[in-house]
Amino acid sequence: MAKPAPPQPVPSVEPPSVEPVIELNIGLQKLCFLIVKAREFDAKVEPSDLDEGSNPSDDGMRAVLEDYADDPTLAELKDAIDGLDDDEVVDVIALVWLGRGDFSADEWAEAQALARERHTARSADYLIGIPNLGDCLEEGAAQLGYSCEEFEIDRL
Repeated sequence: MAKPAPPQPVPSVEPPSVEPVIELNIGLQKLCFLIVKAREFDAKVEPSDLDEGSNPSDDGMRAVLEDYADDPTLAELKDAIDGLDDDEVVDVIALVWLGRGDFSADEWAEAQALARERHTARSADYLIGIPNLGDCLEEGAAQLGYSCEEFEIDRL
């Protein structure tokens, strides 16, 4: 009777990594900072009834998540976008469009061209008005092979 063959080692299977093939005009750390700030802003909700007379310690600091006109999170996000140069803003707009499905990664040049055409001094307001801005940016970056994973540990 023949002995069964020894088990063969199972080769390790790693998921295919998507290497960025398109170089962005905006640095990855700067982009990831925008994603984090956009997510913080997206978490905001309409202010609750101000006449409730509740105790802040009982509210669990919920007021931090309420959206006010003088919100420092909004100011920080707007300042970060306003601080970008034109090429960086064009990339951010194009990444949002890519992330929400308006364009595919194969259409990146077209997305950039349209973003360049539509970019104005009010681009920050346009971007801030997009629901789930952080998610759209992250998805767009992922489609081009970029990830904020290494930056999320330090929370920028």
